[in-house]
Amino acid sequence: MLRAVRIGTLVPALVPALGVLLAGLVGLALPAAVAAHGEPIPAPDAGAVLAAWRPQPVVLLGLTLALVGYLLLVRRVDAAHPATRVPRRRIAAWLAGLAAVAAALLSPLEAFAGVLFSAHMVQHLLLTMVAPPLLALGAPVTLLLRWARPGLRRGVLLPLLHSRPVRAISFPPVAWLVFAVVMWASHFSPLFEAALEDELAHGLEHGLYLISGLLFWWPVVGTDPVPWRMGAAARVGYLLLAMPQSAFLGLAIYSAPAPLYAHYALLERAWGPPALVDQQIAGGLMWGAGDLLIVGPLLLAVAAWFRHEEEKGRRLDARLDRERALRENSR
Repeated sequence: MLRAVRIGTLVPALVPALGVLLAGLVGLALPAAVAAHGEPIPAPDAGAVLAAWRPQPVVLLGLTLALVGYLLLVRRVDAAHPATRVPRRRIAAWLAGLAAVAAALLSPLEAFAGVLFSAHMVQHLLLTMVAPPLLALGAPVTLLLRWARPGLRRGVLLPLLHSRPVRAISFPPVAWLVFAVVMWASHFSPLFEAALEDELAHGLEHGLYLISGLLFWWPVVGTDPVPWRMGAAARVGYLLLAMPQSAFLGLAIYSAPAPLYAHYALLERAWGPPALVDQQIAGGLMWGAGDLLIVGPLLLAVAAWFRHEEEKGRRLDARLDRERALRENSR
């Protein structure tokens, strides 16, 4: 355990970058809800769509802090390690992940989510299937570890990364189960209806989606040092099991004989599909688009598995060749 004096000298070093980055992620995970669910939304012509952008202060603050904190760390790491600069593809992935969060929570999707279940479902896919893997590809934990001084890294960050709570929640079967439970429970519990009517529940729902998505995708991406490292074959199985879970959830929504949520069923609007048809579109999006968003990473995992097996085969062949050569030389 660190002494109090030592911690006192380390805390100021964390504030400029670590505090900014963590504050930004908190702001993204728990965004404030908008009042769109209680407002009459006009027919979505071009003017209405353009006017439906929602510059929510809390979300904008979170995005800004996450962006500034990350770029600040990149700048300092690049300055300290000019020979091994942060890969630009990681920066691009982080920016794309933040853009996906912005598209889900600031764009007209947020305004129309209270009117169309299909728009709400697109939000869910962005927050669970698009933004999390991109943010994980940004490798923020690796960035923090490279930025931190040795004492901070060994005394605070690495013990935290390998602590029991982090090991427990990042254990791949646990992360997979948490993600599945959040997806099913949020769609088939009072939380979904409450999120359409209450701002706090609305923000809680979005936070659950983003956080559970990060937990699910982090071991798959494997860019950051995580307590549990999955092999190529394990990643393939992990993603294969996720596909039917997503498909069954979409199918359950699609095949429901009546609207699942009173909010959409009782909503009066003279445009767009009927509530049941809109619900079927939403279920189809979860079923089809949800699986498609898993197929890409699954194909990459399969390719990595094949490369791993080929490398294993080459190493085995080389070892057998050496043993054969030794036997021949010993004769």
